[in-house]
Amino acid sequence: MVGVAGFPALLQFILMLLLPESPRWLYRKGREEAAKVILRKIYPAHEVEQEIQDLKESVEAEIKEEGSSEKMNIIKLLKTKAVRRGLTAGVGLQAFQQFVGINTVMYYSPTIVQLAGFASNRTALLLSLVTAGLNAFGSIVSIYFIDRTGRKKLLIISLTGVVVSLGVLSGVFHETTTHSPMVSRVETSHFSNITCPDYSSALNSGAWDCMTCLKASSPDCGFCSSPTNKVNHLTFQTLHKVACFAFINQFSLFQLLPGACLISNDTVKDMCHKETRLWYTRGCPSKYGWLALIGLALYIIFFSPGMGSVPWIMNSEIYPLRFRGLCGGIAATANWISNLIVAQSFLSLKEAIGTSWTF
Repeated sequence: MVGVAGFPALLQFILMLLLPESPRWLYRKGREEAAKVILRKIYPAHEVEQEIQDLKESVEAEIKEEGSSEKMNIIKLLKTKAVRRGLTAGVGLQAFQQFVGINTVMYYSPTIVQLAGFASNRTALLLSLVTAGLNAFGSIVSIYFIDRTGRKKLLIISLTGVVVSLGVLSGVFHETTTHSPMVSRVETSHFSNITCPDYSSALNSGAWDCMTCLKASSPDCGFCSSPTNKVNHLTFQTLHKVACFAFINQFSLFQLLPGACLISNDTVKDMCHKETRLWYTRGCPSKYGWLALIGLALYIIFFSPGMGSVPWIMNSEIYPLRFRGLCGGIAATANWISNLIVAQSFLSLKEAIGTSWTF
């Protein structure tokens, strides 16, 4: 899988060899004719002369401004109030872009899908592709809204949606954790030689549920669900008694059946699958998995047009010309440092305080 990423990288490398230099850079280096040749390739013939004139005036203004000012450094930058305030806004936007967890969702989306109750690695991977597609779609949508709606309004709408979506995810994972199926001694004894040691030695094994099983660590244990062809023993008489409330309580009529808590390895996983059971090691069976997918999709849809695009656009607009390169670099560094903090702490936080509180 990792090697596949080498193909687009190789393609980009080849195309970069064919990419011409920036006309602005060429003009600043005194290569005016080379800059004009590239502009003629980019713009229609009737626009070329105007673009050349605009480029000339812009570069001359930059050179004049740079020549009339002292050499820039971070200390001088921080002493300039207007730039300092702009940098605070720019760095804050970039940091909060990461602290709302976008790259954690992108990096760990298969894991998040499994935590929501989807056992299959293949299913989790396929569903995680939806997040990547929605992220790309949202970025394209931002092209339309960024100037029509305005930066601030788009950010507020985006953040509101992100907060609501994270709230949905937090609630779903809370329900998944607190309503996971119980571990059955009968089901577990069916696999007597591979029972989870912690479960066998536990004094309160009758209170064990799927989440307790997955937290066992000596060795790691997994949850083998009841066979998929079993049906919960809610009789037709029981269904008849609650017929008036069937629509309201449709999710409570079909309870998650107990399963077995077993040692986690590939051999046990295969044994579980051979009996038409599902094998869980990251999350537990849940009736609310589809709600987690909706929350995840809404999160991406709200994030991409606002928090995904606006911080980068704002950082290209809010600094004076002579400070733009330095300030943009500082803001980008803040972005990736924040990304490192969030990405590295996600799994540790999940283990320490639980998936619900992490979101």
